[in-house]
Amino acid sequence: MRIFMSLLKNANPKIEYYSRFSPSPLSIKQFLDFGRDNACEKTSYMFLRKELPVRLANTMREVNLLPDNLLSQPSVRLVQKCFLELLIEIRNRHNDVVPTMAQGVIEYKERFGFDPFISSNIQYFLDRFYTNRISFRMLINQHTLLFGNDTNPAHPKHIGSIDPNCSVAEVVSDAYDTAKMLCEKYYLAAPELKIEEFNMKAPKKPIQVVYVPSHLFHMLFELFKNSMRATVELHENSKEGLPPVKAKVTLGKEDLSIKISDRGGGVPLRKIDRLFNYMYSTAPTPSLEPGAVPLAGFGYGLPISRLYARYFQGDLKLYSMEGVGTDAVIYLKALSSESFERLPVFNKSAWRHYKTSPEADDWSNPSKEPRDASKSKYKANR
Repeated sequence: MRIFMSLLKNANPKIEYYSRFSPSPLSIKQFLDFGRDNACEKTSYMFLRKELPVRLANTMREVNLLPDNLLSQPSVRLVQKCFLELLIEIRNRHNDVVPTMAQGVIEYKERFGFDPFISSNIQYFLDRFYTNRISFRMLINQHTLLFGNDTNPAHPKHIGSIDPNCSVAEVVSDAYDTAKMLCEKYYLAAPELKIEEFNMKAPKKPIQVVYVPSHLFHMLFELFKNSMRATVELHENSKEGLPPVKAKVTLGKEDLSIKISDRGGGVPLRKIDRLFNYMYSTAPTPSLEPGAVPLAGFGYGLPISRLYARYFQGDLKLYSMEGVGTDAVIYLKALSSESFERLPVFNKSAWRHYKTSPEADDWSNPSKEPRDASKSKYKANR
């Protein structure tokens, strides 16, 4: 605790200073152009030196606005300490921030229960917290892959972590194969995959896009994993076998869209939003032992995947028909020049989000028991 308080005392002036600046979002095209055109290590270093503290400080200002009961949880204090050290040393040293923060939320829920207003604030914060983490890992990875010893010989044509000619169908197949292996391990069976491509720009040609393959793989793997599990559990005793999971990839003038469709029984409409809620998970509390599968059991797969999609101005949406199946659609920008980072900014609007009390709903809500109108003292005019 003394070490933490010492770090906090030393870092607070820096947090206050750097949080006055807004982050500078980059587009995929800017990442690409810099990596291609005689990339200068000094220029990259100077940008990181200025930009990383700004992004980290904006996050730390919001951390301090979280509920006191959540901030007091050991895992959350550990995350605070990690980020303070990051701000002071300007480097990425901790790979366990996501599961550790998730553990902090679980500790809070077990101790204090569920509160809708607190849950809304935590949802708002974690979306911004994890988006910032994605962003500065992107910056650091670009620098280390371009100028360090972290080059990937398997992908010599990549510009840092960006593939200028990312074959979407190949990433879809890779994500499917990985999810299939996991599904067969647990269920001893897995549905097949059917892929279709519709290229509006160049008909009959494979769809390629400028993107970060690891981000796309993360999203697709999560969607395939969910689709396969639902399909196997619903149809494992069917005489007709397992219906295939379908992937449809389309490239238009503005959007690259990837739809993953299954026949896994679907989800009721009222539960769709819960699937993206960090505070809602039916899974048992997972272990944080070294070597454990990242995020296993936390229920963070879909919300984190949506953040990856939104990071470069895309989105991830679910459309489900209960009793039939679910369509999950990933939307990405077709043009790299329009794929700008979507970054959280700490300002008065963000501050008010944490401080404003919830207002009464201005739409009617169904009551648990129907009211007996005959006993009401207010009767309709006749």
